[in-house]
Amino acid sequence: MKVAIVSGASKDKDALRGIGVHTSELFKALREGSGKNIDIPEISLNDDLSKFDVVHFTSFRPFFISLPFTKPKNTKFVLTVHDLIPLIYPNVYRPGIRGAINYLINKLLIKRYVDAIITISETSKKDIVRFLKIDPKKVHVIYLAPKEIFEKKKVTKKYKLPRKFALYTGDINYNKNIPNLIKACKLANMPLVIAGKQAEEVESMDLTHSETAHLKGISFGNVIRLGFVPDEVLVDLYNLATVYVQPSFYEGFGLPVLEAVACGTPVVATKTQALVEILGKDLDCVDPNNPEDLARSILNPNKNIKLPREYSWRKTAKITLEVYAKI
Repeated sequence: MKVAIVSGASKDKDALRGIGVHTSELFKALREGSGKNIDIPEISLNDDLSKFDVVHFTSFRPFFISLPFTKPKNTKFVLTVHDLIPLIYPNVYRPGIRGAINYLINKLLIKRYVDAIITISETSKKDIVRFLKIDPKKVHVIYLAPKEIFEKKKVTKKYKLPRKFALYTGDINYNKNIPNLIKACKLANMPLVIAGKQAEEVESMDLTHSETAHLKGISFGNVIRLGFVPDEVLVDLYNLATVYVQPSFYEGFGLPVLEAVACGTPVVATKTQALVEILGKDLDCVDPNNPEDLARSILNPNKNIKLPREYSWRKTAKITLEVYAKI
């Protein structure tokens, strides 16, 4: 079986986000092939797809064409859909006329050409079935995992950070609920450290746009914004943090919470379907709309979290290979 991965997400603007991490880590794990030497090339849409038995497209944006308009006769298509958050919040993520047309085209291309869809949680699977009108049997849930670098460790490097602080890492999109996180940390009198490129650039953003309007009037003056940090620094931040907070209204998965757990960092997570699914139902999740509730949990976070299942890239790759073989 000849398999190729169309992995633009590991190289474009998504490279530093969950989509890019998923693509690069999956690509590496698939090549390792659970101890076997498996050749899975990385290709682009412009390459000859007919040379492969399976072509795996690793990212999907509903308002941008995500698949080719033709399919080789003997080639199977696999598509990864991480989440459909733009469809869940249509007043925030407005497609425009072109985006709405592209969405209809994408639905047609998926129905006509895609043999299997991979997604990252049961939560996302429900959205895919509902919005894209896909047979649930064609949608396979395969969980992500933290990189091996994320572990509990003693940090010897000196960082100019408070002795106690709450950590958040990632984007500041609407669904991430950053305004309520900032309010909660002020109520808890807990310094907030954000690692991520977007937060560092907020002053240069157009806050009149529907996707950034939620940040208008929000002061980042008391937030320590580190910008992008490499994994070697991020693992130190997790280990130094008093608490990691995932304040999201909605997630397709929520990889940072697993990174925090791997580092032994206490976690505050909001009561959203995916976070409950990933961390387990016994976790004391909080109301994302209530900064006071968030503040109380920041001062008394979840410790010694027992995850409901094993998460590893080796396991992710193994199940992905099984999907390839079945279609």
